[in-house]
Amino acid sequence: MESSASAKPLKLNYKRTMLIGFAFFGILLLWQVYDSWCPTLLSELFARAFNSNYVALRQVNTLEAIAECNKIIKDQQYLVGVVMALDNLAALILLPIFGRLSDKTRTPIGKRMPYILVGTFVCAVAFPFIPVIYHTTNNVVGVVVMMAVVVLFAMMYRNPAVALMPDVTPKPLRSKANGIINIMGYIGGACATLVGLAFVLSDYLGTKIDKDTKLYAAHTWAHNNIWAIELPFLIASVLMLVSAIVLFFTVRENELAEQLKDEMARGEQEAEVADKVIEDAPVSKANRNMLILILAAEFFWFMADNGIGTFMGNYAVYFLGASSSSNMINTIVGGVGSVAGFAVGGIIASKIGRKWTLFSGLGLSAAAYALWFILTFALYGKIAGSGTFPFWIYIVWLLKGFGMSLVHVNSYPMVVELCPNSRIGRYTGYYYASSMAAQTITPIALGLLLKVEGLSWEYLPAYGIICLIVSGIIFFFVKNVKSNKTTFKKGLEALDADE
Repeated sequence: MESSASAKPLKLNYKRTMLIGFAFFGILLLWQVYDSWCPTLLSELFARAFNSNYVALRQVNTLEAIAECNKIIKDQQYLVGVVMALDNLAALILLPIFGRLSDKTRTPIGKRMPYILVGTFVCAVAFPFIPVIYHTTNNVVGVVVMMAVVVLFAMMYRNPAVALMPDVTPKPLRSKANGIINIMGYIGGACATLVGLAFVLSDYLGTKIDKDTKLYAAHTWAHNNIWAIELPFLIASVLMLVSAIVLFFTVRENELAEQLKDEMARGEQEAEVADKVIEDAPVSKANRNMLILILAAEFFWFMADNGIGTFMGNYAVYFLGASSSSNMINTIVGGVGSVAGFAVGGIIASKIGRKWTLFSGLGLSAAAYALWFILTFALYGKIAGSGTFPFWIYIVWLLKGFGMSLVHVNSYPMVVELCPNSRIGRYTGYYYASSMAAQTITPIALGLLLKVEGLSWEYLPAYGIICLIVSGIIFFFVKNVKSNKTTFKKGLEALDADE
């Protein structure tokens, strides 16, 4: 084999990577709608189911009645957390299973594609029924069952869709490729967010607070209009199907695997690992320790990010009394920060290594939450129940989005760097098992904390800060392995998309 120093420079095929990114486009599109709408819909369902006075109090529309409604909603958040956690518990079990199954699958269209196509199709069909059941029956069991169906088939395609990138990308290029994949995903998330700006959930629910009277604002055309909540789910389903079709007709899995054999073999030689990875050999002690530390740190940064993300919509609606569209704008701002981080995260990692790039992202995110926490208490009387969304939270989300993108763009490549190419699906399962374990626990933990007397929405950032500090302490002990063996194409040469 040619030595690394004299070998032809490795190059990332940007066009192919973007096309593979359509799989992640569909994933984040689905989850953005799911996470933005479902916790609030569940909050309303549980409030009505377990508090017979809730609907009557909403109609009274006095300051005292609104305060009581908000207390009822706050006390139900642990139940919302339980349902959201059950979905993640299913993912914790199913993602590793589908990862290992896809590793062993061989079909004329590839090993990942069958799972992507079937999972996407069933999800797209089932997803729009969540708001239909909510609107027509107000049935808690029906909504939760339909959410479970969506999650089950989303898990079928999520692991294989994510594993498709490292299947056809040499190890030294995976941080840059993961940045492009995540940008495609955030474009999908942005599509869902723009839909949320057009179809405002708080208008449908009638929870928007008038900033002058501090009472519920007048109802709009969207109030109790099923299309206000149905169209976001329908649009998401259609775009998911389109993304899967584009992926199927442009990415030939089996052909690419054959074409890229030499590059993938060279990537194994130049991997950033403590010990060389050998096919069919047990993982070394040093690499196993790296894997455990990365997964443990990942658990806690997902505890922070997902816990706050789960309840942020309710924070805007019930604590600030703001329009739900303001949180959609906040999501877009965070997405802008994330895209910027995804664009440069791989480049920074090539200079200072993945460990310190990721560690810097954790620090920036913790600092952003600290700013949020300090300003919340400094301005509490001006923002609680004000009917407005403070501008400075957008700044917090921009910084947090950039910081967490540095984390995400490097963490997954660090995990699959530690395995041979034949086990990418399995190690992708480990990566998602850690994140889903966190996402199983964190909604319940944060929901229970919100139920404690004296603790309320204003303590969300403190929860995030604590989790990120623990994550950073664990990750500090990950061995820093910086490869200096890889030669990359630079400048205009790097944009060459030839096979």
